[in-house]
Amino acid sequence: MLTSDFDYALDEKLIAQTPAQPRDSSRLLVYERGSDKITHAVFCDVTDWLKQGDVLVINETRVIPARLYGSKRRGGANFEFLLLKHLKAKRWDVIMKPGKRLNPGDYVDFSEDLCAKLIEKKEDGVCEVSFEHTGDFYSLLDRYGKTPLPPYITNENGHKEQYQTVYAAKDGSAAAPTAGLHFTPKLLLELEESGVIIVRLLLHVGLGTFRPVKEELIENHIMHPEYYEISPQVADAVNSAKRDGRRVVAVGTTSVRALEGAADSGGNVIDGSGNTDIFIYPGYRFKVTDALLTNFHLPQSTLLMLVSAFAGRERTLELYSEAIGMNYRFFSFGDAMLIL
Repeated sequence: MLTSDFDYALDEKLIAQTPAQPRDSSRLLVYERGSDKITHAVFCDVTDWLKQGDVLVINETRVIPARLYGSKRRGGANFEFLLLKHLKAKRWDVIMKPGKRLNPGDYVDFSEDLCAKLIEKKEDGVCEVSFEHTGDFYSLLDRYGKTPLPPYITNENGHKEQYQTVYAAKDGSAAAPTAGLHFTPKLLLELEESGVIIVRLLLHVGLGTFRPVKEELIENHIMHPEYYEISPQVADAVNSAKRDGRRVVAVGTTSVRALEGAADSGGNVIDGSGNTDIFIYPGYRFKVTDALLTNFHLPQSTLLMLVSAFAGRERTLELYSEAIGMNYRFFSFGDAMLIL
């Protein structure tokens, strides 16, 4: 299957530069696979399609101020670091720009109390570094780091909190699980009061989610591992729903990847933590996910390939075409689609 099979044309004016206010006032395209029915709605009306007994799975990862700017200790060259993944102790995987002007053993200073030593250059532009700091690392990140907004968002000011879900709890992501940005506390409460069971898992969004597909054949693309956690309580809630014939509704492709990556051959979700490099594209047979709530994704991205596996490639591209024709807003701050 070719990467170009997942291409589509999008006018730049449809790339959302700011989130909807309030969050749940964004638009919602609902596609019911069984009847092939399309409905255009507002996100707050998602309560019309989620029902008592559904298990709604959300990703409680929190975006960290993962972009740091500093200079080489000797030589003065300027560098940008994007923190991808915490490895152990003070060590992280990062993407460093420019990547060729630093060698293992070199230091980059971000402030008087925060610096990093390059340990190793890996594949795909990823580097392992060791941070040295005085005081709490995450407090220093809050002070010196920048929110890692996607490059297609041209105005980076004022979006720090808007680029977090209202239920974000655990630091570690280099990008937001954007399908969750549409929820408000009020809407979540309404869903719970209607009998929807809301459970939280964790997948820290890193290079695996947003790395472009450079291979001509998608089967040759290798996903970068991302860290996940699924508690015994969440696994039990999901597995009970599957046994009872109730729906498991995943909020975002990250929740899908955590669920499907943690499922055994029989479709039972195994609790625990670890790294998943699962790559879902057309031909994949879903073991756990019954419905998917997602945003509209970049052309040729692994996210679009996952959605195409769930709804069918041709139908997914047709849905995207309809959304474009009706001026839906695309990408991180854009509108949403519910596939049932």
